Amino acid sequence: MPLIRRLDQALAARGFGSRKEIHALTRADQICVNGITAHNPSQKIDLEHDHVTVRGEEVRLQEHIYVMLHKPKGVISASRDPKAPTVLDLLPPALRRRDMFPVGRLDKDTTGLLLLTDDGALAHALLSPRRHVPKTYHATLRDPLSESDIAAFAAGMRLPPAEGHPPEDCLPAELFLLEGNMARVVLREGKYHQIKRMFAARGNQVLALHREAMGELVLDEALRPGECRELAEEEIEKINLF
Repeated sequence: MPLIRRLDQALAARGFGSRKEIHALTRADQICVNGITAHNPSQKIDLEHDHVTVRGEEVRLQEHIYVMLHKPKGVISASRDPKAPTVLDLLPPALRRRDMFPVGRLDKDTTGLLLLTDDGALAHALLSPRRHVPKTYHATLRDPLSESDIAAFAAGMRLPPAEGHPPEDCLPAELFLLEGNMARVVLREGKYHQIKRMFAARGNQVLALHREAMGELVLDEALRPGECRELAEEEIEKINLF
């Protein structure tokens, strides 16, 4: 079924300004649909098949947008915050849409893969506790790790309290020992500060935490901290498997 929208609605949702501003762009002959200058901002377009350009640059107008962000330290995983920069502040105008939000949260001092979208149904599927979507992290610890840590993670454990969150049990997790005091952790849930609390229960401390993957979606190594890009079609297919 074709996805039909008004031109001004589609461009407004894509972050090109208010409808009034988009109407001004059409009067200035700055918008083309399938190579033809658009004079009617309310004309209907097919989001999947029509080609739209604004000021000569092509605009992708699919129903939803999916953006991979390499989250840096010091940025909050929220849609807005009056006191601190958020992950949405890192998006360039071309990738912004109304109602975008981060899928899940990374702590302010945690780096790595964060998915941003306006697709609420997909976000619900990825975050649903019943789906147990695996999330892979690289952790740097204060103290060396041992085989007993692997067994403790695999058995599940009681998390210590943290910032108003009471002690609670967590599901088993996978722990892989790497060189030095580093490890890879695979979780299938997302309790508050879970990895930090799991290592705290083992008498250790997380010095740095970086998310590498969510399910089969892996952070693009070409993205530097603070950089982002839209997901490729094959990456969208991977996250839709959940």
